[in-house]
Amino acid sequence: TARTRVLDQLSRGGPLAGIEVAAAAPDPTQVDNDNARPGEPRDLDDDALQEMAALAGVRSVVPIETTRVVVVPPDPFPLPDGRAARLAGGASRRDQQRGATFETLVGTDLLRADDLPITLLAGRLPQPSSPVEVAVTTTWLARFGLDRADAAAPVGLEVEIGAPRAFGDRVRARWARALVVGVVAQQAAPGALLGSLELVRPSRTWTASGPPDQRFDIPTSPYSAAFVVARELDQVSEVRNQITDIGYSTRAPENLIATVQRYLHVVEIVLSGIGLISLVIAALGVTNTLLAAVRERRREIGVLKAIGARDRDVLRLFLLEAGVLGLVGGVVGTLGGLATAALVATAVNRYLESQSLQQIEPQLSWGVVVIGVVGAAVLALVAGAMPAQRAARLPAREAVDE
Repeated sequence: TARTRVLDQLSRGGPLAGIEVAAAAPDPTQVDNDNARPGEPRDLDDDALQEMAALAGVRSVVPIETTRVVVVPPDPFPLPDGRAARLAGGASRRDQQRGATFETLVGTDLLRADDLPITLLAGRLPQPSSPVEVAVTTTWLARFGLDRADAAAPVGLEVEIGAPRAFGDRVRARWARALVVGVVAQQAAPGALLGSLELVRPSRTWTASGPPDQRFDIPTSPYSAAFVVARELDQVSEVRNQITDIGYSTRAPENLIATVQRYLHVVEIVLSGIGLISLVIAALGVTNTLLAAVRERRREIGVLKAIGARDRDVLRLFLLEAGVLGLVGGVVGTLGGLATAALVATAVNRYLESQSLQQIEPQLSWGVVVIGVVGAAVLALVAGAMPAQRAARLPAREAVDE
């Protein structure tokens, strides 16, 4: 159905069919809802990810690691229109002078980026195993007073990334350089930078090796989180319950899915009603057109019969006219539908992009196109049967005398 196709399109990339898994046990006092309330910390390791991947209804499990880093871009860095971007207010005077910000770096398996809620705004994603490429998010742009219109500005910049580590009363950083290759909007995990696991792991290991009470909120779990994608939207609740049974806190937009399904169900009913009314009107239009043609061509019909045309010849003639009329109408209607779908998809994609969601693509199979065109021709033949019968049974003498 149209509802299923829309939901399937929206679920592509994980925004609706995705389940966020935290490195924590579920809170037993939590009432079921979309948001998670993590309980006690619990290690999320490869064994746990494999166990989740083996669950019924799971399509993909993507690991996520996060760490806190200091990011120093070129200060200022130029914008395409000649302006220069500097760190906005809210930072210390020293950080404003250096352009440094304290950010969360998110690392994930970018080979499976299509399974994550990531929207590319400019440039490209980092290479899946690159330790020197990074994508910045709209959160990082906002630090410099930039918005989506300036998304391409930082692409190509080289930034310094420092992983902090406490040494008594002092903090030292392990510095590395990274090339900004893209700008994204993402909800895989809270963070201003996105990179590969190979980029994050050395920094995370360095920071976590400090004293236990000075680890900059870095958990000891091998993975900070995971993003589990269900095969079907209807399986999100089932998969989420299975993950909870394993012992991990989860978050998924179940209420949002139910709301979208109810809304699209109503839309589907309304559109089906409109389509049914359109079919009835089209059939009546074909019937009325052919009845008018019979009335206007009575003398022509009489002449045809006078020179030897049989009733079935006249019947075939009018049925042929009805079929051609329906065929042409089907082709024109299908082309109009394709154009309308493309325009609507463009408008919807603009909205989805503004909400940092994966865009959709209008899909119309050749089978649907053929059924639409052939169906229009068959409908015209059925609607034209009665006028064709009337023309075939018209007496030749009566028709010629008019």
